[in-house]
Amino acid sequence: MRRLFPHPLLSLGVLAMWLALQSSLAPATVLMGLILAVLTPFAMRALEPERPKVGSPLRILELAGVVLKDIVRSNYAVASILLGRRGRERVSGFVRIKLDLRDRYGLAALAIILTATPGTLWVQYDAATGTLLLHVFDLLDENEWRRLVKERYERRLREIFE
Repeated sequence: MRRLFPHPLLSLGVLAMWLALQSSLAPATVLMGLILAVLTPFAMRALEPERPKVGSPLRILELAGVVLKDIVRSNYAVASILLGRRGRERVSGFVRIKLDLRDRYGLAALAIILTATPGTLWVQYDAATGTLLLHVFDLLDENEWRRLVKERYERRLREIFE
């Protein structure tokens, strides 16, 4: 049964959507819906990415703790800036960071981490050079941001995915 329906929920969803869009239960409509429901999962197999090779679950938990701590800290820092509690002028800017991480799942995780952290935004990644362009809301020291990304996130992601 699994050979005919490799993704049964997808097949069921395609059939239900087809019948709903056609607003008919005529035999020809149902037959066409069944054909689509059987063929669509096979077409989707071409889109299935390879499974990531994930390292130590303890490293994942360690990274999650670091990210959670950084998100809370960044929320406080950004709120302080926006509410005017800091006496100095805010300077935002872009930082280019040369990454050693090449695994696409690791890069995706890094993009999520940096974008989910208030005050930072993953802008661009050049795969040919391995260079990340990061926007920082309150940029004081570019080298400190390079060190932070490489030591706190990239190092751990490499241990997990490479």
